Amino acid sequence: MSLEDILRAITGLKTYPVTVVDSKKLAAAGDYAAEDVLSEHVSAGTVYKFGNMARKDGGTGTITKAIAFLSTTALTPRITLFLFSKEPTTNLNDNVGNAAPSTNDHLDCEGWIDFMALEDLGGNSAALVTPSTIGNLPLDYKCIGKALYGIAVTRDAVTGEAVAMSLDFRLFTRQD
Repeated sequence: MSLEDILRAITGLKTYPVTVVDSKKLAAAGDYAAEDVLSEHVSAGTVYKFGNMARKDGGTGTITKAIAFLSTTALTPRITLFLFSKEPTTNLNDNVGNAAPSTNDHLDCEGWIDFMALEDLGGNSAALVTPSTIGNLPLDYKCIGKALYGIAVTRDAVTGEAVAMSLDFRLFTRQD
């Protein structure tokens, strides 16, 4: 192996830290049942879009840390964020039973992040997932383009929700 080959191999191993955020103002038109989708509209919901997850189309990376913030205090549900390499075809509407990942989306599902019960210590309710906590991190992924797409689902029934409360996700990645 030449010195040039060794240098190419070393520089090819370099990863780049990037933080990606997306936010929604939830419709929250009524109490959530366990396993309901959390979205911005009851009949025209959309995915969370985490752009810039890859340096190039078809790029890869690893999610090393994730934070969920819910703007309404005193709400402490567990939330799962399903992640896909392209927009999923399953239900995206708020307060409707989850079907992700559906059979049509299995090949595009990159995994999911489980946020254990959100904590409320006086500010927004929040949860942190790291490799040293429960939640499925680190999570390797491969994009089709440069983005990942998410569906947020509550694992617990929620009462006390507020219309237009925001649910924000921050994903900390290492891009290849």
